[in-house]
Amino acid sequence: MGPARWLALGGLLALAGLLEGRLVRKEEAGFGECNRFFYAGTPPAGLAAAAHVKICQRSEGAERFATLYSTGDRIPVYSAFRAAHPAPLGAEQRWLVEPQIDDPSSSLEEVTDEADATSSVNNLGSKQALNADYLGSDYQTGQLYPFSLSSDPHTATFTLTNAAPMTPSFQKQWYLTLNSLMDLALSPQCGNGEELYILTGAVPSDLKVKDKVTIPEFVWLAACCAVPGGGWAMGFVKHTRDGEVIEDVMVKELEKLLPFNPQLFQDNCGEMEQDTEKMKKILEMVNQVQDEERRAHTEGASRTPSSTRSSRSALLPPETSGEKSSLLGKLLGFIATPFIKLCQLIYCLAIGILKYTVYFVWYVTKQVTYGLESCLYRLGSATISYFLAIGEELASIPWKVLKVMVRITRAILRILCCLLKEDLSYCPEISQPKRALASPDTSLQPKSHRDSPGHDCLLGLH
Repeated sequence: MGPARWLALGGLLALAGLLEGRLVRKEEAGFGECNRFFYAGTPPAGLAAAAHVKICQRSEGAERFATLYSTGDRIPVYSAFRAAHPAPLGAEQRWLVEPQIDDPSSSLEEVTDEADATSSVNNLGSKQALNADYLGSDYQTGQLYPFSLSSDPHTATFTLTNAAPMTPSFQKQWYLTLNSLMDLALSPQCGNGEELYILTGAVPSDLKVKDKVTIPEFVWLAACCAVPGGGWAMGFVKHTRDGEVIEDVMVKELEKLLPFNPQLFQDNCGEMEQDTEKMKKILEMVNQVQDEERRAHTEGASRTPSSTRSSRSALLPPETSGEKSSLLGKLLGFIATPFIKLCQLIYCLAIGILKYTVYFVWYVTKQVTYGLESCLYRLGSATISYFLAIGEELASIPWKVLKVMVRITRAILRILCCLLKEDLSYCPEISQPKRALASPDTSLQPKSHRDSPGHDCLLGLH
C-alpha cells in the first residue's frame, strides 16, 4: 500500500467524524429539518409504518437527504433528495451504521463505523443491516441515493440505511441509468435541476440475504419538478431481474405499484399546472436510455451506453473497484467477522451478568425493606393499642371515683338517718313511712331488740 493510500485512509478517519445521521422522533412533524427535501415540505403519505424510522442524514452540520428506513426488512423504504451537481469523489469511503436504530439509549448520535459501534452499542445489527450481512453472499450494498448524484464532497450517502442488496451487475447498471436519466432527461427540463425533487425507493420481496436483509423486488424513482408554470412529474421502475430495462410510468401508476397505494407528492406535484411538452421531451430521452440499456444487455456487457454518457458516468460504484473486491479484503473480512461476533457475545454476557446482579441486589433490598416496614408497622400498632388502653383506663378513673363517692355518700346518709330516728322524714334516702320499715315480721325477734331505739333505722340499713 503506497503513501497516497495511507493518506487517503487517514483522511477517511477524520472524515467519519463529520458524518451525522439524526433519528427523527415520532412526535416531530415529518422529517424535521430534512423536510426541505420533499415537494412542498411534505413527505409521502401512506408509506410510513410502525417498523419504520425516520432519519435526517447530515454531513458537516448540514442536511444532505432524508431516509425512511424499515427495521423489519433492514433496507430503506425510500430516500428523498434534491437534484444537484456531482461533487468530486474524495477519500475512500466506508459504510457506516446508525447506532440509535438498534439502541435508542446509545450516546452515539451520529453515524459511525461498524467496528467502532460494536463495543458501545447494544444489540448492534438487530434492526439494521451490517457489513457482515453481505460478506460471502452474491449481493453488494447498493445505494438508493447514489453518491454520484450527491453534491456532498464527504459522501454522506455511504450509510447502510441508504443501501439495499443488489447484484454487482444490477448495481452498476442502476447507477449508470440514474446518472443518464438525471443528466440527459430530468435536470435539463427543470431549470438545470434547481427545483427538482427526487424520491428513490425499494419494494421488498420474499427473499433475504442470510435470512436477515430483504432483497428488493424492484427499485423505483419518482421525480417532481416544481418550476412555476412549467412543472411536471414522472416515475420509473426497474426490476432486479437480470436483463430488465428501466420502465417509465406516470406517478399515479407508480403509486399503485407500491405498498399501501401512497401519495408520493402533495397535490400530485401541481398536477393541474404541469407542462406536457416538457414531459414529451423527457420521454424522448428516456427512450434513448432504454435503447442503450437493451443494447448493453444484448451485447452481454454492463458498460456505459455510448450515446447517453453523462458527466457522472465516470463515477463508478466504489464496490466495483479491483482493490476492494480483492481476495485479501474478503479474507480479512472472514477473519474479522468471527472475532467481532465473539466480542459482541462477551459484551452481551457481561452486560447480562451485570443486569441480573443489579436485579438480585434490588430484589434482596426490596425484601429487607419490606420486612423492616412490616416489623415497624406491627410495633407501631402494638404501641398505639397500649397507649389507647392506658388512655381508656385513665379516662375511666374519674367515673369510678364518682361512683365510689356516691356509694360513700349514701352510706353516710343512711347512718345519719339512723341517728335521727326521731324524724325519719329528714332522711332523703328513706322515703317509706315508719310503719313500712317495721313491716317485717318481728314477732320472732326478742323483745329487747324490738324495743331498742335504733331498731327501726337498722331495718332501713338492710
